[in-house]
Amino acid sequence: MELVEKAGPMVDDEALMQALNSTPVADGRRQDLWRDDQEMERWAREHGGLGDEEERRWLRAARDALQEATSGAPAESRLQQILTGVRKIPQIGTAGIEWHVEVPPQRRLAVELVLTWADVAERMPGRLRPCENPECHLFLLDRSRANSARWCSMKTCGNRLKARRHQARTRENPRP
Repeated sequence: MELVEKAGPMVDDEALMQALNSTPVADGRRQDLWRDDQEMERWAREHGGLGDEEERRWLRAARDALQEATSGAPAESRLQQILTGVRKIPQIGTAGIEWHVEVPPQRRLAVELVLTWADVAERMPGRLRPCENPECHLFLLDRSRANSARWCSMKTCGNRLKARRHQARTRENPRP
């Protein structure tokens, strides 16, 4: 088995959010932006990947498992499948200890997505979560000081839900 060894992830928080949010809802229907192999290949290559069929399959599996896990659904067995056989090896360098990940090349980006997700969960507990709009299928990474963000976008989901609540209150309590 050929292994690729990389120091540090090529998948950062922004790339993780792109992956998690690759299944938006448009016109009431869930879309899959990664269904298009060319779009997926472009994303993979932008992040140092191969863009081949096997890599795309691993990336879709990682994305789906991470969406489930972030939504609170059990996804341990699916995540374990992605991480099986992966080794993280410490090496002493000039800047201290560096961790190198040994992984088959077609699985590297999927593994990095999972590792970045775990890193975000550790660095910012509770800040990666689904949008509170039940009609939305996006996720947010709350970077606010108060950790109070509720929607993927205040402009779309936030305003939409606030307007609906206001209309419901107005119907319940009409002014004389």
